[in-house]
Amino acid sequence: MWPSRNRTETVTCLACGDQVTRSMAREYDKHGDRWDRSDKEFEHLCKSCHGDLCHHPRDELEDILVECEAGGADRDAFLAGYLETVEDRYGTLEEES
Repeated sequence: MWPSRNRTETVTCLACGDQVTRSMAREYDKHGDRWDRSDKEFEHLCKSCHGDLCHHPRDELEDILVECEAGGADRDAFLAGYLETVEDRYGTLEEES
């Protein structure tokens, strides 16, 4: 039997930690391919945090995060390594005025 569409499912926003109903959230797929649903569990963002995201392609992001040992180094060391890697590959980020 299919689950009821009226069932309220609560999910946790991976950015802010707030719990919101599923209807008030957006699916987030860290692999950037939300349409291929086989064997996947999605994380969720509340609408506010989803709207704050940069929606540019992130083709190499996961590889860079692994290379920079995201989650394995302290925050300052990770951020310094990440910034250095990104600047080496893509140049410095210039602020738009």
